[in-house]
Amino acid sequence: MASAGSGGTAAALQGVFTSAGREPARPIHLVRAGTTPAEITGLAPTQRRWLEDCASDPGSARKQTLIPAPDGSLSGLVLGIGNGNSGDPCGPSELLLGQVASSAPPGTYALAEGDHDPTLAATAWGLGAYRFRRYKTQPARNGETRLVLPDAADARAVTDIVEGVWLGRDLINTPASDLGPAELEVASRALADRHGAMCSVIVGEELLARNFPMIHAVGRASVRAPRLIDITWQRPGGRADAPRVTLVGKGICFDTGGLDIKPASNMLLMKKDMGGAATALALAHMVMAQGLDVRLRVLIPAAENSIDGNAFRPSDVIMSRAGQSVEVGNTDAEGRLVLADALSLADEEKPDLLLSLATLTGACRVALGPDLPGLFTSDDALASELIAAGLAVGDPMWRLPLWTGYDRNLDSEVADLNNVSDGPFAGAITAALFLRRFVRNAASFAHIDLFGWRPSARPLGPKGGEPQTARAIFRVLNGWHGV
Repeated sequence: MASAGSGGTAAALQGVFTSAGREPARPIHLVRAGTTPAEITGLAPTQRRWLEDCASDPGSARKQTLIPAPDGSLSGLVLGIGNGNSGDPCGPSELLLGQVASSAPPGTYALAEGDHDPTLAATAWGLGAYRFRRYKTQPARNGETRLVLPDAADARAVTDIVEGVWLGRDLINTPASDLGPAELEVASRALADRHGAMCSVIVGEELLARNFPMIHAVGRASVRAPRLIDITWQRPGGRADAPRVTLVGKGICFDTGGLDIKPASNMLLMKKDMGGAATALALAHMVMAQGLDVRLRVLIPAAENSIDGNAFRPSDVIMSRAGQSVEVGNTDAEGRLVLADALSLADEEKPDLLLSLATLTGACRVALGPDLPGLFTSDDALASELIAAGLAVGDPMWRLPLWTGYDRNLDSEVADLNNVSDGPFAGAITAALFLRRFVRNAASFAHIDLFGWRPSARPLGPKGGEPQTARAIFRVLNGWHGV
């Protein structure tokens, strides 16, 4: 089992995967529900008898049965995959292989022959192997649990996707004491340098000089200066007219709620309020590592929403980059303020696709729960692609309406708009409508309101940070406009 958060994700993945022929490997049999032991190929008669005695239905989803060798050692295992669509929390059952990576005895394993997607199965293994041990003083258990990358799998895609997710998880899991705006900048620059991308940053008072007043207002009360991180990349030799894809990720490294302070219980997970930025960086790694033919831009407004004498206040009016005045109805709705300035910058370039990614509203969690990010877009074709991709790879999202009738909820008596509604209803929709006010030129725009956290361990990963929707969006971009 690999350990992330201490030495880099690429190095950690060396303990997760191996190549065929390096050492003997124990077979993993993926078995559908209703399969009898006699129907499982590759087992000796004594092993079939063992399986009959141990499991009434070895193919039941998540049923994991160890298979002994004649000398009593471990020969292999059988993993039940249910009806073939029992993944975590949805999707093909190959995704259940992730639980083996975290639960099987140390050693080397290989997938037995069968009807499964080897790339998806290997990706699930890599996701399930993740552990965040940066602050653990005791060593992990002895031995590594490795998977032989199947010959038919796209090994490079597997490692690039898994490494991207691990990067996002590491960032979200790191507490704010060690991940403020400056540290998020360091991580962004490191990723850009690795892939030959350009990275520029606007910091502190320069935000005002460069017309990013809302990012500055949200972050000015912190001793750690707010900033706007800007990464640009294009594949070497790529098309001059390749699609412009811009990702805007909310980078609030800790959110106290500001003067509208959160209750203590609501602050416990606020280190993950930069989950949108982590997701954008995870996705950017996948895009750049795979060399997709797009003109990629990543914008991260990074700040800490703190409390001090110079903190922005309820009822303050702030002029946005777009020239619209915004009344602050609640300082705990700060994410949409920093995103608005970044979206305005992104929109000036008229991208083909503009995506905002943010841990934005508790209302979305109430509506859809922690596993299902909310998708807001007026582009029906894009919505269909994203939802289908999410179901295909077990990285789901669900479309919610950009209901124009609720635009009136943003009305302000003193400014062009308020950052919140004065009522208790449709909070996630209202937030998405606020963001849409700052997008006028992009050919297609979508906003994803994500939780960024797995509340309990599942086959695809332990409890902790999760860059939700990164894998699904990557799948769409991988086939978008022929890239």
